[in-house]
Amino acid sequence: MVLKQMEDISTKALRSSQISYGELMKCAMEARKNSYSPYSGFKVGAALLCRDGKIYTGCNIENAAYSPTNCAERTAFFKAISEGQREFLAIAVAGGREELEPCYPCGVCRQVMAEFCDVEQFEIVCGTSANDLEVFRLKELLPKNFG
Repeated sequence: MVLKQMEDISTKALRSSQISYGELMKCAMEARKNSYSPYSGFKVGAALLCRDGKIYTGCNIENAAYSPTNCAERTAFFKAISEGQREFLAIAVAGGREELEPCYPCGVCRQVMAEFCDVEQFEIVCGTSANDLEVFRLKELLPKNFG
């Protein structure tokens, strides 16, 4: 079940925050520009909103050996966690080769989110622009998390 989908939510503010879903997606789109993805050509950016309003961004970073590759979502989480953050409201994910296309967190990223977020409340914003968005609760995308 999609929480909110393409019903002009781009200007709606996230709960407990002054930032809108569309603004958070714009941050993810900007972070995508830093992607290092010479093998897949699939560039991903993420923007993680903390409870205090700070946003941490990340991009995917590929490696020829593949397993050292890091997704944009985990890059953003690890940056925030390494800076002492532990309370998160939402993450926006923007991905695609040339143009943006629907891009959802992988299973490993979803599990990392579950480690640090309330699965009932944490929101995941996906879309193809700042105006074309879907918003899910983590529990919808990871109904049976480990732990």
